Amino acid sequence: MKSDEIIIVSGLPRSGTSLLMQMLEAGGATLLTDENRLPDEDNPKGYLEFELVKNLRSNKEWLPLAKGNVVKVIHALLPDLPSNYQYKIIFIHRNVEEVVASQTKMLQRAGRTGANMPAYKLSALFTAERNRITNWVSEQNNMSLMECDYRDILENPVVNAQSISNFLQIKLDTKLMAGVIDLSLYRNKI
Repeated sequence: MKSDEIIIVSGLPRSGTSLLMQMLEAGGATLLTDENRLPDEDNPKGYLEFELVKNLRSNKEWLPLAKGNVVKVIHALLPDLPSNYQYKIIFIHRNVEEVVASQTKMLQRAGRTGANMPAYKLSALFTAERNRITNWVSEQNNMSLMECDYRDILENPVVNAQSISNFLQIKLDTKLMAGVIDLSLYRNKI
C-alpha cells in the first residue's frame, strides 16, 4: 500500500463492514475511527466508524486524515469520494435477505421504523443499489476493488484474511485477523 492511498471498507448496512474493520485492526492496519458510536446489542464489538464520513457529500476536508489508513464508508457515499485520491475498496457482500432481517431487528430495538415496504421489495432495492455501486467503482481509474463474501469470511477466515492482505499489499497478521471471527454474532441467517 502506498502512504497516500486510502483503504475503504464498504457494503450495505448490516453486511459485515464492522467485522472487516475489526479484522483489519487486529491484523495491524491503522483505522480512522472515533468513539462516537459505541458498541451495543446489535454490534457488541463496536462499529469502528468515523462520524465525519456521514457528511462526505458536503465535507471532504477530513480526507487527508484517511491517507494511509482504513476508514468505513457506506456504499451509497462511494460516488462522493473525490477523484484526486487513490482508493483500495474492500466491498463486503452478504445475503440481502439477511441484511434486511438484521436491519429490521436493529431498527426495532432502537424503536425506529425503516422503509415502509415489504422485505422482498427492500431486498430487490438493496441488490440493485449494491450492483450499481460496485459496477461504478470497478469503472473508476482511481479505485481498486476487492469484493468478498460475509459467509465465506466466517467459514474461511484465514484464506480471506490472506486475500485481503494480498489485495492491500500490506503484511497483516492473518491469524490475528481470523481470530476476530465470533460465530455467535452471526444471528440473522437465511
